[in-house]
Amino acid sequence: MDPFIFGAATLLPFLLTSFIIELTPGPNMAYLAMVAASEGRRPGMATVAGVALGLAIVGFAASFGVAEFVGQSDMLYGALRWAGVGFLLYLAFEAWNGDGEEAGPSGRPASFYFRRGLITNLLNPKAALFFVTVLPTFVDDTRPLLPQNLTLAALYVGVATAVHAAIVLLAGALEPVLNSPARERLVRRVLALMLAAVAIWFGWSTRR
Repeated sequence: MDPFIFGAATLLPFLLTSFIIELTPGPNMAYLAMVAASEGRRPGMATVAGVALGLAIVGFAASFGVAEFVGQSDMLYGALRWAGVGFLLYLAFEAWNGDGEEAGPSGRPASFYFRRGLITNLLNPKAALFFVTVLPTFVDDTRPLLPQNLTLAALYVGVATAVHAAIVLLAGALEPVLNSPARERLVRRVLALMLAAVAIWFGWSTRR
């Protein structure tokens, strides 16, 4: 049997599990909603692309055992965890203090948002833990492991990217309404507080 091909008994539960996990509120959802609502869909989609690349890199590394090595080291895991929390708090602080004048598609380039999405996921130990703890439960030990891991990782990235794009499209619908500086500032600060809350929850939920 081709190691890249999965039956419906494996594929459908894996896709459903991936979808449910991505619907759970977390750093990606909060940051994508904040970018799209306050700055527009185009910056939001650039962020989605960065998130997708970050997930793909983590999934690729996990397939070769790198994520498992990090997960087994309390020092490396702790460093990654606190770096992720710190980066999220920095994004929340920046959003709170920003004046909005240089935000939006005509302000910062798409590469700025792409890098933010990429860094957010590279500093997210929960993404690595998914590939180490959840994904292997759908792998057939009697078949070559690496092709299966890479295929499932690619499928997960696809599901996550579709969910993230939907979040951006929905949140981006608010952006035209925020043409008043006062309304834009209020919504941005509310979203910044939500992102800070997610950062605190993220630090608590990933503790050992």
